[in-house]
Amino acid sequence: MTTSSSSSSLELGAPTAADRRFSIRVPCTSSNIGPGFDVVGLSLSLYLTLQVRISNHSTSTSSSTSSTSNQHPILHYTGIGSDDAPLDPYKNLITRCALYVLRANGKGPLFQPGISIHVHNEIPFGRGLGSSGAAVVAGIILGDALGGLRLSRDRLLDHALMIERHPDNVTAALMGGFVGSYLLDLSKEERAKVDVPLSEVLPAWPDDASAHWGPNPNGPPTGIGHYIRFGWAQEIKVIAIIPDFEVSTALARSALPDTYSKADLIFNLQRLAVLTTALARSPPDAYLIFQAMQDRVHQPYRKELIPGLPRILSSVTPSTHPGLLGICLSGAGPTILALATHNLESICETIGKEFEKEGISARKEVLCVTSEGAVVQEEH
Repeated sequence: MTTSSSSSSLELGAPTAADRRFSIRVPCTSSNIGPGFDVVGLSLSLYLTLQVRISNHSTSTSSSTSSTSNQHPILHYTGIGSDDAPLDPYKNLITRCALYVLRANGKGPLFQPGISIHVHNEIPFGRGLGSSGAAVVAGIILGDALGGLRLSRDRLLDHALMIERHPDNVTAALMGGFVGSYLLDLSKEERAKVDVPLSEVLPAWPDDASAHWGPNPNGPPTGIGHYIRFGWAQEIKVIAIIPDFEVSTALARSALPDTYSKADLIFNLQRLAVLTTALARSPPDAYLIFQAMQDRVHQPYRKELIPGLPRILSSVTPSTHPGLLGICLSGAGPTILALATHNLESICETIGKEFEKEGISARKEVLCVTSEGAVVQEEH
């Protein structure tokens, strides 16, 4: 994979004996998986990784100083999108989410001194692979680690869902594997009491975003989201065909209708009920899975945003490509996700050629389903 390094960021200095170091690794995710719009998510083996160092010699700086510059974490980025990543920790999604966790749990209002964070990103932006969800989860875990909060996974999920209101990606990124999830149905009165204003934690930031901006966010209710982990047959491999253009989540959402027919909703519910069990069975049933991955809720309405999508979904089938189990958009697209047991090269080649007909280049990734989700590890 080709990566680039941001020339405007600072390299991490030499460690001292008293430095604390830890790493955070968050997988990319694919959501929807055919009929499971806003319901199911799958964690996959492209990662957002943070290497965090806290230099203890910085804590000797007087707390009475009028400057808070020593409490501004230093960010360094490599990998995909590194040249465009915000290096201001009060405008960066990862560190803003971390600050939200710290402040919501009484550990703010500022970061502790001496924090350096090296972020390496393998997840393409705007491709339907959960890049923003991974950043939210990384930030939530960063805040927990910096504050020494030791929050449970379920409580971390509560915090993530206060920021990212679609649970499929953040749940899969945090918990790992193939998961189904939903949000607690809060009343308007409850939401008014507990909602975090999105402007406090999500881009785009105002020009005056700073260390003292949004200092008192509400904490999340307990159990705002719930999930269940489904099985995944070990024979099933995941192919991601990632075209060289972006589709914003906002644009993809705007393409969807406000209402659906009863027939279309029943169509998706029937298939989703079958799919979550079919993907766990070994050996996989290609015909059953292929039919169960059909969708009438989001893919038909996004075809204008993704050139060649109707041809791709109709030209790659178990009968034309033995080994294929199912094919769908990954999240809002434009990445195409294909599930298969073998014949991976032929499947990739066919999908790639369909994009080439539209003048679009694409790369392939054969990915593994990750079972552990986000991981934090202290380094000694």
